[in-house]
Amino acid sequence: MPAQKSTGRLADLERDGFVVVRGIVAGQKLEELREASLRVEKLGRSGQWPHIRTVGKQFPPWTFSPEKGIWGVQHLMNPDLPGHEIFTRQYFSEEILSIVRELLQCDDDELVMELFNMLVRPDGDFELRWHRDDIPADASAEEEMERLGRPAFHAQYNFALWEDESLVLIPGSHKRPRTETERNADPFEKVLPEQLVVKLGPGDIAFYNNNILHRGVYDSKKDRVTLHGSVGHSGGSKLRARNVLQHGIGSYVDKVDFSKLSDGERQRAEEMRARLVKLGSESGDVGYSLQG
Repeated sequence: MPAQKSTGRLADLERDGFVVVRGIVAGQKLEELREASLRVEKLGRSGQWPHIRTVGKQFPPWTFSPEKGIWGVQHLMNPDLPGHEIFTRQYFSEEILSIVRELLQCDDDELVMELFNMLVRPDGDFELRWHRDDIPADASAEEEMERLGRPAFHAQYNFALWEDESLVLIPGSHKRPRTETERNADPFEKVLPEQLVVKLGPGDIAFYNNNILHRGVYDSKKDRVTLHGSVGHSGGSKLRARNVLQHGIGSYVDKVDFSKLSDGERQRAEEMRARLVKLGSESGDVGYSLQG
């Protein structure tokens, strides 16, 4: 990565494992995203869009079982999804990617297209267990540090369209193995030492290292629509492959429609897609990061 001046946001991310940027979208653009998202949420709840996250199952693959209720909708940039062009435009927007470049300390020619999904209110209360996205729960302290000692090579984010207090994490845990208390705790422990609830308002975005120790707590009584995305760095190569490809993006990546992007955005998007396709062709069968 090129040597660039460290920023306050980057310093926060490196120290805490997450950083919140307030109000990156407001006004008409926020309303447009809200309207498109509510339409997609309705399709997911009614079973008209089969790519959903099913209540009761935390990690992919998810089976199409809308009768169990949903807590997320997958594949927002899939051209078969109504409103895909709005989500594609947002994913490749400068307001998102300018922060990504800052946090990854890279240029456009190192960015990799990854994932864009949606997290929504479940029909019944649902909680995710404490986890790191790409490190299994039975990893030893040495195995944890073997992965945590490498660069993250991604910028993962929750972008709230309404208020959101669902992400719970332990600041700084992206740089160390679990403590004995964390390792021996119940996976659904309500409170762990030093945990923090990330509070987002409409238009706020939280970037976080996906190997920070974290969980999700989803309240069925509180409406929620949060866009959940990630952008990769080409240096991640196969280190990122499983995290991204396990979600099935390879089935439609070549069809994602960039026609509504500006000329500069379209060229950048095409190059980001090409890097993802290259990653997929080099990685083969990647399996799944976590079970459950």
